[in-house]
Amino acid sequence: MTTTAPAGAPADARALGLAHYAARGVLEHVLARHGLTFGQQVVLRAVLTADGPPAAEDVVGQVRRSLKSDPAEIRATIDELLTRRLLVTDGGHLRPTEAGREVTAAAGAEVAPVSARIWGAIPAEDLAAAGRVLALVTERADAELEALNSTR
Repeated sequence: MTTTAPAGAPADARALGLAHYAARGVLEHVLARHGLTFGQQVVLRAVLTADGPPAAEDVVGQVRRSLKSDPAEIRATIDELLTRRLLVTDGGHLRPTEAGREVTAAAGAEVAPVSARIWGAIPAEDLAAAGRVLALVTERADAELEALNSTR
């Protein structure tokens, strides 16, 4: 049984899934060396990249929209980060601590050259085409998920 699609095969859900899990596996390996889970990294990044200190529920909503995760799991992840002092609360808002900034930067610096090796030398026009296709697949899948959720 092969785990990769043949070269030149058209993109489909399987190829997308294989690429996602391969790349995520690399990221999770790096994050584990820094004591982070994938979910923790996503929450930390959401707080770090917000325009201002976000409310916890805003982070829950953002991560839920991105990962389609259970809000209770996201809240538990926020609690883990608060316990580890990678995040703190400030008047109902979340702020990264210096330790949170440092661990995120260290993991990012370690994954950057790996990411460059994975994505490097892919022609810009191929990346642009893939980006358009992935955006369309995401839009359609989000619409299907919304329809499924509305029939509950």
